[in-house]
Amino acid sequence: MTMRGKPGDYMKRVVFPAAVDILKFAVVIGVFIWMMAAGTERLGYHWQWYRVPRYFFTVEGGRFIAGPLLTGLMVTFQITAVSMVAAFAVGLLTAVFRLSSSFTAAAVARGYLELIRNTPLLIQIFLIYFVIAPVVDMGAFTSAVIALSLFEGAYLSEIFRSGILSIHRGQWEASLSLGMNTFQTYRRVILPQAVRRILPPLAGQAVSLIKDSALVSTIAIYDLTMQGQAIIAETFLTFEIWFTVAVIYLIITISLSFLVHVMEEKLNVEA
Repeated sequence: MTMRGKPGDYMKRVVFPAAVDILKFAVVIGVFIWMMAAGTERLGYHWQWYRVPRYFFTVEGGRFIAGPLLTGLMVTFQITAVSMVAAFAVGLLTAVFRLSSSFTAAAVARGYLELIRNTPLLIQIFLIYFVIAPVVDMGAFTSAVIALSLFEGAYLSEIFRSGILSIHRGQWEASLSLGMNTFQTYRRVILPQAVRRILPPLAGQAVSLIKDSALVSTIAIYDLTMQGQAIIAETFLTFEIWFTVAVIYLIITISLSFLVHVMEEKLNVEA
């Protein structure tokens, strides 16, 4: 049954609280920046923010030229987008294996989870890039995507599994009685309901993926973090560049969280 409220209800329930939260967060960030500025002033550090914009983009002869930070951000988006799709596929498949009646499938899924979740992501990236990649002639980008997908997929699998288990057994029985097979039951009945329930933790894992993608700079991928390191090595604008990179990541993750929050509220209204 679809519940419809007054036109202003959505603004009061979703937009206004989100705006207040953003305002509070901005105040906290403002206080933090003031404290950092006061501290660095005592250390004799001279801020040079006027030099930062050129590393985003320049305009020469009416032509837009992307700077290293913007170029690195595009690489970060590419790695994150591909890894996120692959991680969702890996997580869903692993969750299905965990719930399977097959001993082999459940054992493989359990072994994968224990291996991935109990080792650091950085070690996994190094292992794939320096050990496996040379054997199969795999590039740094592919190595990074595989490492991030396997790592995030392990956590996503538990989220998917909890969502699937939260669906009442009667839904399975009704679907099977209508002649649906297991795949059709998952696709048409179970997963649409489960995803609605697990949307917040899925969003949290997506945010973690964006932040974890910074580790791919360790294998010479010029993402946002690596570009920031290169600029600092050249200009010694340590505080300015790292603060800029941190703010970029912050804007991305907050935007994603807000988008998911809006989607969740819409789904709740339509339920």
